Amino acid sequence: MNALEESAILAGGCFWCLEHDLEEIHGVIDVNSGYSGGDLINPTYRNHKGHQEVVMVKFDNQIITYEALLRSYLRNIDPLDGNGQFCDRGDSYKPIIFTNSPTQIDAAKNSLEKASKEIGISLEELKVEIKKSNKFWLAEDYHQNFATNNKAKYKFYRYSCGRDNRLKEIWGTKSGSIEPWFRAKG
Repeated sequence: MNALEESAILAGGCFWCLEHDLEEIHGVIDVNSGYSGGDLINPTYRNHKGHQEVVMVKFDNQIITYEALLRSYLRNIDPLDGNGQFCDRGDSYKPIIFTNSPTQIDAAKNSLEKASKEIGISLEELKVEIKKSNKFWLAEDYHQNFATNNKAKYKFYRYSCGRDNRLKEIWGTKSGSIEPWFRAKG
């Protein structure tokens, strides 16, 4: 990584969806699907017990800030569901921001506070965890760029899980965006 490049590890349900949503952001250099958070060595899709499905996002911090990346991440997940995301249930799919520095920890906490205000709920109602980064294990090749390489299957999966409808229900027109935070009216 060069001096302008940072990385973030984020969990929020199926890594196919997060990878696809975050790789479209200006300033994002690369997004890879993988596993993190557990103790298992060389986890696989069939055996990643204790790990979450995650994405590692490499981004140019001169183009997009970590905070802006977190805004998009949070607006691409259901932050009210700590038991999985959409139709994917269980520990492997819970939302977690893995941090690798005190600056990232502060930014993650600040982002959660602003997200709670934007959707008009208490901070305690958010179910997104903040944890120290663990080793990132790259997922199998067939998981990388899944949305691009398997368009029909990906679109069916995303639609049948109700992901976009739920995101609009929570975030409204800000669903998926990196636009600045705002306080919801209500």
